[in-house]
Amino acid sequence: MKIRISSDSTCDLSPELLEKYDITIAPLSVIIDGQSYKDGVDVTPEDIFRAVDQGKKVQTAAVNQFEYEELFRKLLKDADAVIHFCISREMSSCYSDACEAAKKLGSVYVVDSRNLSTGIGLLVLEACEMAAMGKDAQEVFEAVQSRRDKVVATFTVQDIGYLYRGGRCSGLEALGAKMLRIRPEIEVNNGKMNPGKKYRGSYEHYLKHYIRDVLKETEDIDYKRIFITHSPCEEGMADFAAECVKEYGHFREILDTTAGGTICVHCGPNTLGILFMKK
Repeated sequence: MKIRISSDSTCDLSPELLEKYDITIAPLSVIIDGQSYKDGVDVTPEDIFRAVDQGKKVQTAAVNQFEYEELFRKLLKDADAVIHFCISREMSSCYSDACEAAKKLGSVYVVDSRNLSTGIGLLVLEACEMAAMGKDAQEVFEAVQSRRDKVVATFTVQDIGYLYRGGRCSGLEALGAKMLRIRPEIEVNNGKMNPGKKYRGSYEHYLKHYIRDVLKETEDIDYKRIFITHSPCEEGMADFAAECVKEYGHFREILDTTAGGTICVHCGPNTLGILFMKK
């Protein structure tokens, strides 16, 4: 049985991983002052940050049903089934639109990842590996759905104003964080973003404590792989995070990926997270 794996662009997998595992991407839209661009196609995080600095209105829009139908129809031309991964339905209408498209075509399994960024990517890679082992589409679909609550996805942000503009926190919280120079941790739980611990100081200071806290406080870690996923950030920041990960966890694969446009619209520059799974 030939299975094709696809995902919303919010999975933030690198071009190298997309090619290695033959993953197809459905890009969300980034809208800047009314002009629509495709995430990862004709707009970059730098374009987004520049637009925000210039006071332009920047938003994101879900993949619509028609776009999903086109994608799934194309993939089914040389496959028996498609398994598609969506950003959590709590954060976007992508899942509902993908499900409507799947109903029209059949042989398309839509996974609500209950996550974002490489929290989705972790599930996508597991699906690719299971498909390569010869499991059928239903088996893969059920297996990844059973693994969704094993994903640990957290990140820290520098400018909480991006979360405020996206409706992810209150104006009072944003103002307080900016005044106190707090770098809040955001955790993804039950498909939603929730506040975690608060950190302060240079990235060398807060990243060391943040990564230590997450890895030391999580039980039953699967040390197969971990993602260090970040928006464009200060020089040396991602490398420092990798060294901290090596200090506090013995992962067999440490993957550094850059967050795409959709994530950057809501989180801003110097956002960095670690994402992995439990057994």
